[in-house]
Amino acid sequence: MQTNGIDRNSERGGAGVKFLAVFVLLILAANAGYNYIPVAYNGASFRQEMDTAVVKGMATSGRLKPADVVSDYIRRAATDNDVPVDAFVEVKDTGKFVQASASYTVDVNVLPFGIYKYKYQFEHTAVPTGFLTKQ
Repeated sequence: MQTNGIDRNSERGGAGVKFLAVFVLLILAANAGYNYIPVAYNGASFRQEMDTAVVKGMATSGRLKPADVVSDYIRRAATDNDVPVDAFVEVKDTGKFVQASASYTVDVNVLPFGIYKYKYQFEHTAVPTGFLTKQ
């Protein structure tokens, strides 16, 4: 079929292929977000819990050791935020304050069927800052 002397046979069917390609890309992006967002959220929550733990450690009084309070709090936070059991968590008393550090790696399936796995690496050292450390 010709319209105004121009052959348009090669232009037929292009919209369906483009729609399918865009649809597949949207599905892949949704799958990546569905798998990555919870891992990143748990990492950010664990980071915040670590910062809170060292502040609570500075506020302990009495016979409780600040390092024990911080390590108990971080242990509970690690369980709540799905931190792997093989994660490195260290709590040490530096004399003036308690410092906590943690690191772990989680494989995230970005593409379906294990085609590509992203290594989410968490590494954080929590130290009290600001007016809490001034004497």
